[in-house]
Amino acid sequence: MPDMTETGTDWRLLDGVLTGWFEALSLAEGAALAGHVVDLSADNLVDLRATGLRVRLASADQAEAVSAYARDLGLTADPSALQQVGVVLDAVDAAAVRGFWQRVLAYAPTDDGGLTDPSRRDPALRIRSSTDPRPLRNRLHLDVGRPAAAVQRADLGSATGPYGVCHADPEGNEVDLVPGGALAETAETADWQALFSAVACYRVSSATQQRELVTAAAGLAAAAGFPLLIDLRPGLVIIDSGKDQWEADAHGLEVDFAQLAGRVQSAAREQGATADPGLPRFVQLFFDAADVAAVRAFWLTALGYTEDRRAGATDIYDPRRLNPVIVFQELDASDAERRRQRNRSHVEVAVPAEVAPARLATILAAGGTVLDESANRWRVADPEGNELVIVGGA
Repeated sequence: MPDMTETGTDWRLLDGVLTGWFEALSLAEGAALAGHVVDLSADNLVDLRATGLRVRLASADQAEAVSAYARDLGLTADPSALQQVGVVLDAVDAAAVRGFWQRVLAYAPTDDGGLTDPSRRDPALRIRSSTDPRPLRNRLHLDVGRPAAAVQRADLGSATGPYGVCHADPEGNEVDLVPGGALAETAETADWQALFSAVACYRVSSATQQRELVTAAAGLAAAAGFPLLIDLRPGLVIIDSGKDQWEADAHGLEVDFAQLAGRVQSAAREQGATADPGLPRFVQLFFDAADVAAVRAFWLTALGYTEDRRAGATDIYDPRRLNPVIVFQELDASDAERRRQRNRSHVEVAVPAEVAPARLATILAAGGTVLDESANRWRVADPEGNELVIVGGA
């Protein structure tokens, strides 16, 4: 495993991957560095945002070159901005639980028995063996949006809940699996799926085609004044509005998102990119809380998130749109027994090792309680007992 003397001060090992965040003033500025990164290796991962880009390298040997490209473009690295949020499930029958969630998410199995998004966009799911049965419903569940055909193929059986989309794994962990639909009933946006976010996934055949599509999409978004999310993966460009951001009341901008989506689609097709309608996916975390305001305030501070601008919305989100949205809803005060039961699931956040002590102090000041700790690892509870594990470093 490389150390910082080998990789330079711009980079940190985060969740086992050499990762850097480079500040940029626009999507166009970031796109210039993104092009250099994918030219170095098609296996590098880039998440391009209006305020900068996250780069995850396939090889530490490329770190120096990427840092040099960034300096030449006037972009500054900020390792303190890095964090990676995931979910951990405790399971008595880990194999059965894993099989259910693999069908829900279409994730790939990992060597440690967990599951990971093949495109490394949505949160990883780690599954940990437990001998502690917990019979009541969790206060934390996942919302997952996927194309309607993918939801049907998952074949989870009859759904429950007020919206008819709730399913539970063999141990009672719940997911709302929501089928997506068309962004609009027009051919101009046929490549786009609406599943919490508006998403279009394009297959590309070369680094040149990938770079040109990213440059075009970034330019169109900049011209419209809209902060598109543009992710580069091997042979793939994923273009995303961010949760609900295609809707005017959510983004609050003078932007017709459907018009922008149509222009991006036209640019992609002109360059020969091919839409893959089966790939889009959206995953968010959902907490039931007796005191929504207190629990929400804790998680805002703990993760450095931002409040949704809409009146009445309880969503909080990563200001860089790199980690999952979290939503809160009120738990019936009479459901006291479920409040006392320890959840079978918890959130894990990986941050650079030098950031972890300050992050822990911030979390404790926000009302967190340390439950246990080991080397570079702290398990804390929020005001209602929901758990967050902070991991410093690799």
